Amino acid sequence: MIRHIVLIKFKPEVSESCITEIYSGLWSLTNKLPGARHFTGGRSASPEQIERGYFHAFVIDFDTWLDLKKYTDHPEHQALGSQIVKNAINGLDGLLVLDLEVPATD
Repeated sequence: MIRHIVLIKFKPEVSESCITEIYSGLWSLTNKLPGARHFTGGRSASPEQIERGYFHAFVIDFDTWLDLKKYTDHPEHQALGSQIVKNAINGLDGLLVLDLEVPATD
Protein backbone atom coordinates (compact mmCIF):
# COMPACT_ATOMS: atom_id res chain seq x y z
CA MET A 1 0.00 0.00 0.00
CA ILE A 2 1.15 3.54 -0.73
CA ARG A 3 0.43 6.30 1.81
CA HIS A 4 0.25 9.72 0.15
CA ILE A 5 0.94 12.46 2.72
CA VAL A 6 0.63 16.17 1.91
CA LEU A 7 1.50 18.98 4.35
CA ILE A 8 0.43 22.50 3.46
CA LYS A 9 1.31 26.02 4.59
CA PHE A 10 -1.85 27.88 3.60
CA LYS A 11 -1.68 31.65 3.28
CA PRO A 12 -3.07 33.36 6.42
CA GLU A 13 -5.95 34.91 4.46
CA VAL A 14 -7.24 31.53 3.21
CA SER A 15 -10.44 30.74 5.08
CA GLU A 16 -11.12 27.43 6.78
CA SER A 17 -14.22 27.13 4.59
CA CYS A 18 -12.02 27.33 1.46
CA ILE A 19 -9.75 24.64 2.88
CA THR A 20 -12.77 22.50 3.79
CA GLU A 21 -14.04 22.83 0.21
CA ILE A 22 -10.71 21.64 -1.18
CA TYR A 23 -10.66 18.71 1.25
CA SER A 24 -14.25 17.82 0.33
CA GLY A 25 -13.21 17.64 -3.31
CA LEU A 26 -10.28 15.38 -2.43
CA TRP A 27 -12.53 13.16 -0.31
CA SER A 28 -15.02 12.90 -3.17
CA LEU A 29 -12.29 12.05 -5.68
CA THR A 30 -10.83 9.43 -3.33
CA ASN A 31 -14.24 7.76 -3.12
CA LYS A 32 -14.57 7.67 -6.93
CA LEU A 33 -11.25 6.06 -7.76
CA PRO A 34 -10.65 2.31 -7.46
CA GLY A 35 -7.54 1.66 -5.40
CA ALA A 36 -7.83 4.91 -3.41
CA ARG A 37 -9.12 4.90 0.17
CA HIS A 38 -9.09 6.41 3.63
CA PHE A 39 -8.89 10.13 2.87
CA THR A 40 -8.36 12.14 6.03
CA GLY A 41 -7.38 15.76 6.32
CA GLY A 42 -7.51 18.74 8.61
CA ARG A 43 -5.70 21.26 10.76
CA SER A 44 -3.02 20.18 13.19
CA ALA A 45 -3.99 19.93 16.83
CA SER A 46 -0.54 18.78 17.94
CA PRO A 47 0.32 19.55 21.56
CA GLU A 48 3.98 19.61 20.49
CA GLN A 49 3.35 22.70 18.32
CA ILE A 50 6.32 22.14 16.00
CA GLU A 51 4.41 22.29 12.72
CA ARG A 52 6.80 24.97 11.37
CA GLY A 53 3.93 26.55 9.47
CA TYR A 54 2.53 23.32 8.02
CA PHE A 55 -0.76 23.56 9.91
CA HIS A 56 -2.85 21.57 7.42
CA ALA A 57 -2.38 18.09 5.99
CA PHE A 58 -4.14 15.25 4.30
CA VAL A 59 -3.46 11.56 3.76
CA ILE A 60 -4.81 9.14 1.16
CA ASP A 61 -3.93 5.46 0.90
CA PHE A 62 -3.52 3.75 -2.48
CA ASP A 63 -3.36 0.05 -3.22
CA THR A 64 -0.52 0.41 -5.75
CA TRP A 65 1.82 2.95 -7.32
CA LEU A 66 -0.34 2.74 -10.46
CA ASP A 67 -3.42 3.75 -8.42
CA LEU A 68 -1.49 6.76 -7.11
CA LYS A 69 -0.51 7.68 -10.67
CA LYS A 70 -4.14 7.46 -11.83
CA TYR A 71 -5.03 9.85 -9.00
CA THR A 72 -2.25 12.34 -9.80
CA ASP A 73 -3.15 12.28 -13.51
CA HIS A 74 -6.90 12.72 -12.89
CA PRO A 75 -8.30 16.10 -14.03
CA GLU A 76 -10.10 16.65 -10.70
CA HIS A 77 -6.86 16.10 -8.81
CA GLN A 78 -5.07 18.51 -11.12
CA ALA A 79 -7.72 21.19 -10.50
CA LEU A 80 -7.68 20.67 -6.73
CA GLY A 81 -3.89 20.61 -6.71
CA SER A 82 -3.86 23.94 -8.55
CA GLN A 83 -6.15 25.40 -5.87
CA ILE A 84 -3.82 24.16 -3.15
CA VAL A 85 -0.74 25.61 -4.84
CA LYS A 86 -2.53 28.93 -5.46
CA ASN A 87 -3.49 29.16 -1.78
CA ALA A 88 -0.19 27.94 -0.31
CA ILE A 89 2.48 30.32 0.93
CA ASN A 90 4.98 30.70 -1.95
CA GLY A 91 3.11 28.20 -4.12
CA LEU A 92 4.87 24.83 -4.35
CA ASP A 93 7.35 25.94 -1.68
CA GLY A 94 4.43 25.82 0.77
CA LEU A 95 3.88 22.09 0.24
CA LEU A 96 5.53 18.87 1.31
CA VAL A 97 4.50 15.64 -0.39
CA LEU A 98 5.65 12.22 0.82
CA ASP A 99 4.69 8.81 -0.57
CA LEU A 100 5.52 5.85 1.64
CA GLU A 101 5.16 2.14 1.09
CA VAL A 102 3.43 0.76 4.16
CA PRO A 103 1.94 -2.62 5.04
CA ALA A 104 -1.74 -2.88 4.08
CA THR A 105 -4.12 -2.54 7.02
CA ASP A 106 -7.21 -4.09 5.38
